[in-house]
Amino acid sequence: MSPREKNLLLIFGTAGFIILNVFVFKLYSKKRTEITANRIMAEQALDQAHIISESRDEVLDDVEWLAKHEPAPAAYQDIQSSLQQLIEREAQIAGLTIKPNSQKLLPTDQTDGNHYHRVKVQVTVTGTEKALFDAWLGRLNNPEQFRAATNLLLKPDNTDDTKIDCTAVIEQWFVPIIQ
Repeated sequence: MSPREKNLLLIFGTAGFIILNVFVFKLYSKKRTEITANRIMAEQALDQAHIISESRDEVLDDVEWLAKHEPAPAAYQDIQSSLQQLIEREAQIAGLTIKPNSQKLLPTDQTDGNHYHRVKVQVTVTGTEKALFDAWLGRLNNPEQFRAATNLLLKPDNTDDTKIDCTAVIEQWFVPIIQ
């Protein structure tokens, strides 16, 4: 081989080596970028899994409580009448007077919850502050029975300074009977 052929062969070999290295470097860069993106996505998924696990632990007690205390399915009218009777009975026991014609059944959207529906009753009672808060509202607010006084309006009684007029909205959540 002549020296010119050797130089030409050396130049082609060097050019081929450089082209091969550039091609391999591009493949390596592309693969490294792909692996880095996959690692970042995996880290985000792991962080999200940790957050879900922590929130699961936070609500696990609530879910267990709910499973233990969930009421049996009932009809809307049955819950409505039993709530009205309870309000009247507890007011009588506490020594409160229900104002005449003050009980109102408030409308509720029966589709506002996927699982629970509710009954709302508005009532105005008159009595002492102690009887109102300690006895009546204390008995009506009962989370274990899915019942709460959600709206209170307190005014002094016009005829007796020792008494209070209280307009309360009592709500009862229940599981409807599936028909």
